[in-house]
Amino acid sequence: MHRALLTTILLLAPTCAVAQAVPPALDVSAADVKSFIDNLPKDRVSDLPIRVTDVGGYKVGVYGVFRPKTMPGDANVHDTSVSEIYYILEGTGTLVTGGTLKDPRAVGASPNTGRQNLRGSGIDGGVSRKVGPGDIIVIPGKLPHWFSSLETDIKYVIYRPDPEGLQKLK
Repeated sequence: MHRALLTTILLLAPTCAVAQAVPPALDVSAADVKSFIDNLPKDRVSDLPIRVTDVGGYKVGVYGVFRPKTMPGDANVHDTSVSEIYYILEGTGTLVTGGTLKDPRAVGASPNTGRQNLRGSGIDGGVSRKVGPGDIIVIPGKLPHWFSSLETDIKYVIYRPDPEGLQKLK
């Protein structure tokens, strides 16, 4: 009997350890997202973490972004496998993905991942699409992307799944 009990405990121990290692869910309310983005600086492109959490083996970042109409920004590529998933909340513009950066230049490390960023004056051969509230765009790591024009200021959330664990927890 003791042997059977010991065997059962030894067989279940790894299961218990795994169950304890599962991180809790992360909740970010719509009100928190709105308040966060509404309080971002309006005189520049603001892309800051609302929360970054460990989800068991990798991290996921939830970022709030405000991009003024007057600053669509340069085309860019992030040298990382961290993907970006845009969820447009307010505003409209034209987003280009894929293709090749025009006039690429290194601009230093990303504040989000610490990896090299490249910027360019535009994108050759990319896919251009109008985006607006409710749209979701998945941009794999290392894929050129760029808001070629903005019709209005734009507010959006970026989800950044991070298999490399580069983002700082927040």
